[in-house]
Amino acid sequence: MGTNRQLILTSRPDGRVSLANFEIRDSALRTVQEGEVLVRTQYLSIDPTNRIWMSDRPQYMPPVELGTVMRGFGIGQVIESRKPDFQPGDLVAGLLGWQTHCYSDASALRPLQKLPSGLGVPPRAFLGSLGMTGGLTAYFGMMVIGQPKAGETVVVSAAAGSVGSLAGQLAKRHGCRVIGIAGSPEKCQYVTSELGFDACIDYAHEDVGTALDRLCPNGIDVYFENVGGAILEAVLARLQLRARIVLCGMISHYNDKDVLAGPRNFDMILHRRARIEGFIVSDFIARFPEAFAELVPLVLSGQLKYREHIVSGLENAPAAVNMLFDGKNLGKLLLQVAPDAAS
Repeated sequence: MGTNRQLILTSRPDGRVSLANFEIRDSALRTVQEGEVLVRTQYLSIDPTNRIWMSDRPQYMPPVELGTVMRGFGIGQVIESRKPDFQPGDLVAGLLGWQTHCYSDASALRPLQKLPSGLGVPPRAFLGSLGMTGGLTAYFGMMVIGQPKAGETVVVSAAAGSVGSLAGQLAKRHGCRVIGIAGSPEKCQYVTSELGFDACIDYAHEDVGTALDRLCPNGIDVYFENVGGAILEAVLARLQLRARIVLCGMISHYNDKDVLAGPRNFDMILHRRARIEGFIVSDFIARFPEAFAELVPLVLSGQLKYREHIVSGLENAPAAVNMLFDGKNLGKLLLQVAPDAAS
């Protein structure tokens, strides 16, 4: 019947992720049971949250248990089904895990979702520009929590990444002046020339606070936060009254073992009467159709631009996670596990 290859988490990474933290396990595929669906994984989404799941720190989902397959969101194709709602050939998305095949039943942590068909976009777009850790996060974070208004100044960290790149474009479409923060001249060029941001700060080669003083002389109205650390402190010092901070991620801390000390100038939230709100995109799952109605036409028309960075091979998943922390990816980072299927 074939073989399922899995990456089993065997130890919690100390800092960077290594293949040594995993066991590569091959096992024969078994018979599909009543109520189950067997999915062949095609792409896995590689995200900062993968690093959080590997740790045992308090988080929004249970940590991945040692000795079990590593959790991962992905898309795949149904190859066998004993569940009436799914047929062989259906393209689906869900927590497929770091494995070539996934058995899903009613006890799954999150149910499989069928991918919409006939939209004219490749299925992997539902991991990126139309995905949970891409367009959907950008949409709900920026539009629902950030609530940008024409004429306001919006700052986006990790602006060349899968979420920041889209969040900034959405703010521009609503008449805002948008400043990105990224980690190289190449990324800053991409953010301004291709994505249309008004400016981009290269945090690796210039002082972020000084650059914000130059580019945001009247303060910052909305900050879309993906990074944390010193960049967050620089932004807090320059908030406008009634500013909104969208707390999407804090990747600068995810490899740290110690308890986070927090920004030293957190009192600026009080002084500027600002609002800060963290969110997880699954909080908005009932509103996904609303986001698709907005995003799909923009993606199809090319008005919402995005890039994909694809790495191949299941065994390369741990190294791909490290790429996020090294700034080696440009756009949405995907791991290809199997060849594409027709949409």
